[in-house]
Amino acid sequence: MKRIILILGFTFISLTTVFAQRFAYVDSDFILKQMPEYASAQKQLNALSVQWQKDVDARFQEIDRLYKAYQADQVLMTADMKKRREAEIADKERSAKDFQNQKFGPGGELEQKSNSVIKPIQDKVAKAIQAVAENDNLDMVFDKNSEVIMLYANPRYDKSNDVITRLGLKPKAIAK
Repeated sequence: MKRIILILGFTFISLTTVFAQRFAYVDSDFILKQMPEYASAQKQLNALSVQWQKDVDARFQEIDRLYKAYQADQVLMTADMKKRREAEIADKERSAKDFQNQKFGPGGELEQKSNSVIKPIQDKVAKAIQAVAENDNLDMVFDKNSEVIMLYANPRYDKSNDVITRLGLKPKAIAK
């Protein structure tokens, strides 16, 4: 009887270990920082953003200049002239806000450009992660930088360097 219980217990423990899921995690920020094409894409997006921000600032400075001129001349204007100037300032302000939203708003040109430049790089990383997971027989791979809260992660389960190697790059020191 003892022997049967011992055999059943051992079998149960063996089956539990065989069917246990294997987990790992990667640090996607660390991986992306190792990729020269990602750094290049970020520089390109930053330069575009800075240029568009200068254009937005120039438009709002023009509006501010027009408003100050309107305030200075307001005493000498007729009601009709005031309405025209106020309408002109309001139109320019609407135009500047539309331009700003077109460039930086949701679905704006910066977001579209970011998607077209960054998405292929992210897809390449995702394929490398998938290849590492299949190679190491992993059931799940978490991203250390995602919204999944990881309170503790044993460094031996970190597959970031494997992904970087799979991308054909040489891993550098892990940033803590």
